[in-house]
Amino acid sequence: MKILGIGNAIVDVICKVEDDFITKNNLTKSTMKLIFDDKEFKELLSNLKIEKTVSGGSVANSIVGLSQLGNEVGFIGKVNDDNLGSKYEDGLKQENVKYFYSKKKEELPTGTCLILVTPDSERTMCTFLGTAGKINENDVSSDAIKQSETILLEGYLWDEGEPKKAFEKAIQSAKKVAMSLSDQFCVDRHKPHFLELVKNKLDITFANEQEIMSLIDAKSFNEVINFSKSLGKIIVLTRGEKGAVAISGDEVVECGIKEGLKIVDLTGAGDLFAAGFLHGHVNNMSLKESLDKGTEMSSKVIQQIGARL
Repeated sequence: MKILGIGNAIVDVICKVEDDFITKNNLTKSTMKLIFDDKEFKELLSNLKIEKTVSGGSVANSIVGLSQLGNEVGFIGKVNDDNLGSKYEDGLKQENVKYFYSKKKEELPTGTCLILVTPDSERTMCTFLGTAGKINENDVSSDAIKQSETILLEGYLWDEGEPKKAFEKAIQSAKKVAMSLSDQFCVDRHKPHFLELVKNKLDITFANEQEIMSLIDAKSFNEVINFSKSLGKIIVLTRGEKGAVAISGDEVVECGIKEGLKIVDLTGAGDLFAAGFLHGHVNNMSLKESLDKGTEMSSKVIQQIGARL
C-alpha cells in the first residue's frame, strides 16, 4: 500500500450562506470552529438548506484523491455504528479505499462538519467531532501502518489524551510521515507540539502561508524559506493567489495558480493539493512535478461544490 491516512472520519454537510450568517453566529470566516454540543450544532443546521452531504474529513479527502489517481491507499478513522457511519464507510469503499476500522456502537454519534460557503467561495467550518474525536491507540492498526510506504496525518486529529496517543503510535510505527497543519486554529492551539513535530518527527509538512508563519512567528516569508531549508525535510506551502512553494533542503521550487478558473467552493483545495503532491512524491516524480500535480488537483476541486472530485 502506498499511503495510509489517519484522520477524523467526518460527514460533510455543505450549505451556501450569506456573509451576515457568519457574523450573526459569531463565526470567523475561513476558519474551523469546534462545537462540543450536539444541540448547538443542530440549531445552526436547522436554519439552513443543505446543498450536499458527503463523507469527508481532511485526510480522508486527500486519500480519496490519491485513490482516484490510481494509488493503493487505506484510511483509519473512527465512526459510530449508525446511519452516517455506514454511509461514511460505503463512501470510502466506492472510491477503492481500504477502511481499516471496524465500527461498533459508541456513546457519541458519527462526526459531522457543517461547511458554510459564502458568496466569495470561502468556506467556514463548524465541526462536531462526535466519536471521531475519541480515536485511541487501539483503533490504529500497526499492521496497516507497516503495510504502507507513507502515512498521512492531520493537525485536526492532534488533541490531548487518547487522540494524541493514537497519533504518536502511528508516527513511531511508520516508515515515512506526512502531515497537514490543517488550520490556523490548530496551529495556535498546539504551537509547541506542532513545532516539535515539524522539526523532528515529520518527513513532509503541508501548510498554508498563515499557518507556517504563525508556527515559527515569522515576520516575512523569507524567514519561512530559510527555516524550511535548515530542516532538510520537505515543506510544502500554499500561498493563495501567489501559488505554492515546495522546499527540500536547498531546493526551492514554485508553481503559480491556474488562470481563468471559475471558483465555486474552496472546500478541499488544500486536501486535494496534498493528494496531488503526494501522488508525485510516492511515484518518484521531481519536487516541481509533484508541486504541479498538487496545483492541478486543487484547481479542479475548487470549480465544484464539495471536497471530492
